[in-house]
Amino acid sequence: MDNEKSSTGISAANLAYLGDAVYELIARERLISSSDGAHPSTHATKFVTAQAQSAALGRIEEMLTEEEADVYRRGRNCVHGNVPKSASAVDYRRATGFEALMGHLWLVGRFDRALELFDAAFRE
Repeated sequence: MDNEKSSTGISAANLAYLGDAVYELIARERLISSSDGAHPSTHATKFVTAQAQSAALGRIEEMLTEEEADVYRRGRNCVHGNVPKSASAVDYRRATGFEALMGHLWLVGRFDRALELFDAAFRE
């Protein structure tokens, strides 16, 4: 039996649920680390909206391994109940895929890769 961790048995929706927390944790850490004196929530929308997450995914999509791209697609394609009025269906689905990827990376112990992708996605 190998010791590699897997997220295969977890639904895409649950990966996205976990990934939302992972993503938010990284974003909050980055916000307080680079604080310009303003309250961190002033800049939070740069990271946490579906539009921001969708655009960020577009900036790193070519960096994804085959496994990561598969997890992203699973998340993007999972059934979405209600799309928020503040987001397009496309942005919401892409953001959900990104969150699923973050949840997967957390579960398989690749938090370093989650940080790498997050930083690449929001490099200014």
